[in-house]
Amino acid sequence: MKNVLIIFGGKSSEYEVSLQSAYSVISNIPSDRYTVTLVGITKDGRWLLFEGNIEDIPTEKWLDSACTPAMISTDFGDNSIIVFRENGIEKIHIDACFPVLHGKNGEDGTVQGLLELSGIPYVGCDTLSSAMCMDKAVTNMTADYAQIPQAKWLGITYSDYNADKDAFVSACVEKLGLPVFIKPANAGSSVGISKAKTKEDIYTAMDVAFREDSKVVAEENIDGREIECAVLGNSQPIASVLGEIKPASEFYDYEAKYINNDSVLCIPADLPQSTADEIRAYAVKAYRALGCSGLSRVDFFVRKSDGKALFNEINTLPGFTPISMYPKMLDASGIPYSELIDRLINLALEVK
Repeated sequence: MKNVLIIFGGKSSEYEVSLQSAYSVISNIPSDRYTVTLVGITKDGRWLLFEGNIEDIPTEKWLDSACTPAMISTDFGDNSIIVFRENGIEKIHIDACFPVLHGKNGEDGTVQGLLELSGIPYVGCDTLSSAMCMDKAVTNMTADYAQIPQAKWLGITYSDYNADKDAFVSACVEKLGLPVFIKPANAGSSVGISKAKTKEDIYTAMDVAFREDSKVVAEENIDGREIECAVLGNSQPIASVLGEIKPASEFYDYEAKYINNDSVLCIPADLPQSTADEIRAYAVKAYRALGCSGLSRVDFFVRKSDGKALFNEINTLPGFTPISMYPKMLDASGIPYSELIDRLINLALEVK
């Protein structure tokens, strides 16, 4: 059997979500084909081999015991993690890695680069693709280049914004209208996102977003339905049936995703076949344009006024919790959770 390294946690605002996702992955990985080695990353960035009860992972009790300092060997081809036991160093061979990490310092190409240096095959997009998809400004520029329709947007760095705040805020109102969404360019699970309804609100929203990242994106408000598509594969990606999110709050923020159970997930989404086909085609086009492999969830709006589909964003390591859309959409497409994990590991082992 192959030994799969599952990494969870992370120095990220999405640490808690990662714990939930990892627990689901560990619980559903086919045990007749894979053994697992677990490494947790603490909120302050320490890497620890975890050999305790997996039931402790979602509650964060995993930190209480059964943890040993560990690191990935960066000797190319060594394909192992190094464990620092009290009685000496131990090496554990790794056949593939599933980095169940969300957001910065995990989904943004950092861990992917480390795994590429080590030569360990891993689930998901490569370093460049992960970094591009994590950065909303780069993603939006790529979508524009690939002629994928999306909301109007503007981007700015912290230094440029501080040089003339009024000019940028005025440009937002003039070019994007009100209300406007203000987002950190690099964050996940809607952390740091605000809906600014007045010009004065934009200043506050910018401060909130800059607490998460040094680059911010402003986007036109779209009055539309929130539609998602799961894409799976390397050179021949497939698109799932679509899902629709009816958020419990004004928009699908962190609380609506993970805390408030009133958000409604509809799979399949109730859309005209022509619209569904168009979204699925755009999802694959965005996946290819951004160099994705393994998996990604591609999100869209369907504007209520005219039914037009507009690209929103792409997530290279979407949630894998029991309520997450990515595995649910693929399950509805005929790929149950355990089979999905098996497929992802085999895609990681392919020569990309």
